[in-house]
Amino acid sequence: MARWPAPGRCKRRLAVSIGARQAAAIQARLSAHVLQEAQAAAASHGQELVLAVSGLGRRAARRWGQALGAQRTVLQGQGRLGARLQRQLIRARREGSRRVVLIGSDLPDLCSHDLIEAFQRLAHDPLVLGPARDGGYWLIGLDGNWPALFAGAGQAIPWGGDQVLAATLAAAAAEDLPPVLLALRADLDRGIDLARWR
Repeated sequence: MARWPAPGRCKRRLAVSIGARQAAAIQARLSAHVLQEAQAAAASHGQELVLAVSGLGRRAARRWGQALGAQRTVLQGQGRLGARLQRQLIRARREGSRRVVLIGSDLPDLCSHDLIEAFQRLAHDPLVLGPARDGGYWLIGLDGNWPALFAGAGQAIPWGGDQVLAATLAAAAAEDLPPVLLALRADLDRGIDLARWR
């Protein structure tokens, strides 16, 4: 899942620290990196690589996806992150995909082996999560459809906050769905996050 890297339309929290143009340039580099790693993982395991885009119309999104090496490009649609994630899962399941892995495009440390491991774990476990340093997650992989993982159990998932992973784990526990946790990773959202990659 990626947002078109245009100044003022992506990485807004990062832009506060370094400016909109620089934040957009970083988003463009991150998107290219993530798609390159995802492409390598997909090619090695016969998976389809789909880029879900926000911030562009259908034709422009398709051109961008082709330039990045995606096999197919779709639009994310409206709503909060949870709704957009669930929409991609439902679309993939309708199209016949059994196991689905969803990631964002702001992962400087991502490598193809992370994605390969997620799919390997999904062969035996229904839920895989990649915990993020900021309290969220950088990857969710599912073999099935559990709306509560995106809506919350009893209370809404606090998207964008530091309790996303905890709330998702609580929703998984309420569904009697034991998660497999991958390696802890950091995404790049704020200026302070840049220090690790300078």
